[in-house]
Amino acid sequence: MTKRDTPSSPPNRADLEKLMSADMRAVTAQSDRLGRYFARQNDVSGNDFHALLHVMVAETAGTPLTMAQLRQRMDVSPAAITYLVDRMIDAGHVRRESDPSDRRKALLRYENSGMELAHAFFEPLAAHVRSALAELSDKDLLAAHRVFSALIEAMSTFEGELVAQQPDSATKRAAAQSDQQLDDELTKETEPA
Repeated sequence: MTKRDTPSSPPNRADLEKLMSADMRAVTAQSDRLGRYFARQNDVSGNDFHALLHVMVAETAGTPLTMAQLRQRMDVSPAAITYLVDRMIDAGHVRRESDPSDRRKALLRYENSGMELAHAFFEPLAAHVRSALAELSDKDLLAAHRVFSALIEAMSTFEGELVAQQPDSATKRAAAQSDQQLDDELTKETEPA
């Protein structure tokens, strides 16, 4: 069997899992390259692009991020995330909104202008994806979705294990308190006077 080609004979389970892992790495690498093109063409830093991606993924999933959650995903200091988000707000890519379930927190949401910019850049990719998937049945697409969901879940589980291996729980509590303080401070900044 050649890389990412149809096998001449059915592969065993271990070979299939290796293929899926290789495919996931290839998708990740290609996605990263496309993200760099988007960033260069739209005068956005690499960190800003990754932050925008995290905001979009969370918003698409119906779970918008707080500043503290974005800081955790980006693995940067509270000061760095404040600077990064302020820069993205000033550029018109995102906005802060009060969290309806906890008015002390602010959620990061895509601005329409930021969404339009992303759609304009990625719409040709969407057309290529539709064309590439056109000959696959809905059943195949559903199976692929299940595979992607399982891979995402496995990666999330592994990330959770890595977080648990971080320095002692006192450090984790301090980080969580810092995140809550950051959310509280940022909410105060966004509340009308």
